Amino acid sequence: MVSLPDFEKRWAGGPTVGEKFKDLFKRREPIKQKLVMASYKVRSMVSRLEVFIERLRERDRTLFERVVDALTQGDEIRAAMYANEIAEIRKMVKQLTITQVALEQVTLRLDTVITMGDVMAGLIPVVGVIKELKGVVKGIMPEMSLELSEIEEGLRDVVISAGEALGMPTGDIYTTPEARKILEEAKVVAEQRMKEKFPELPSLVASAAQKASAPATGTA
Repeated sequence: MVSLPDFEKRWAGGPTVGEKFKDLFKRREPIKQKLVMASYKVRSMVSRLEVFIERLRERDRTLFERVVDALTQGDEIRAAMYANEIAEIRKMVKQLTITQVALEQVTLRLDTVITMGDVMAGLIPVVGVIKELKGVVKGIMPEMSLELSEIEEGLRDVVISAGEALGMPTGDIYTTPEARKILEEAKVVAEQRMKEKFPELPSLVASAAQKASAPATGTA
């Protein structure tokens, strides 16, 4: 178990008495430095998501123009085909936007923890959010899912160390009400951004798009 004085020393980056010999063979990264690096990586992800989402928006705009063109020519079958592809793109964009908004909240909380040092209250919901997000992006950006797994593991270790030092049980750090609240708020913001940035499909092909975007209910 890590004592409170040892934890405080690790936060500042100095070696503890029990770690001096271990550090002769392997230097231990200070906790505060871990949090700073995690914040940097998450900010980088937010920027990358913005670039990827913009590329999908460009593809959406191109397909939307094709839908209008097909309807102008009276070709509803072709219009519906393009609408299906639009629906798939918008489904991905929504998932990525939820991830982006949630990660923006994660960076704010990490910065607060770095400044204030309130590890338990600040990091526990963050770990839960990151665990959820890595599953959201796994099928779209698998490399980002792996990066989130690494960040999750590092932050979880920090929470466990803090809990041991303070004599506080960490409990289930993945199902906290605060984590669920962050994700629900991210969904609301994502919905609003989608309405602002993506025009509605013509009514003649909207039903086809809705069917394409609906989650599958069958089993393999």
